[in-house]
Amino acid sequence: MSADERRESVIRAAITEFARGGYSATSTEAIARRVGVSQPYLFRLFSNKQAMFLAATERCLEDTRKVFADAAEGLEGEAALHAMATAYQRLILHDPDKLLMQMQLYSAVAAAEAAGDHEFGESARAGWLQLWDDVHLALGADADETTTFLAYGMLANTLTSLGFPAGHRVWSGFYSSARPDA
Repeated sequence: MSADERRESVIRAAITEFARGGYSATSTEAIARRVGVSQPYLFRLFSNKQAMFLAATERCLEDTRKVFADAAEGLEGEAALHAMATAYQRLILHDPDKLLMQMQLYSAVAAAEAAGDHEFGESARAGWLQLWDDVHLALGADADETTTFLAYGMLANTLTSLGFPAGHRVWSGFYSSARPDA
């Protein structure tokens, strides 16, 4: 396996481990074990644990942007909105580590900020801003539509993370394309 392929394996493993354990509680040893490499080998690919976490968050945001872009391709306005909403519900249903990784990202950045580490979140904010920009363009560069779409997405993240099942009354205010399948 090439170094690039190994690096990709580490990023995928890091998403899973950080998604399930969070930044602080996840050891690089667990990531190495999941990949099947030694812990020192990880540090030949990434300078430290923070670099692994940031690579995992960048990939998670990148994958979400791709899901939105693929769903909205060739569509405009409301058709793009509904296609992206449906695609996002499928993503978090079929790849829950992506949702958990997002939630861990927000928590880790907030904790770092509270501790005075303002650099930790720079990469995450840049990735999230790119996500906002991509959605904004797909929705016709309408700031209100972009904000509403992403606000509903964050609410969907929260409800899904809390385990509210499809069909529960808390989903009733969502447009049908943004509700989880029953």
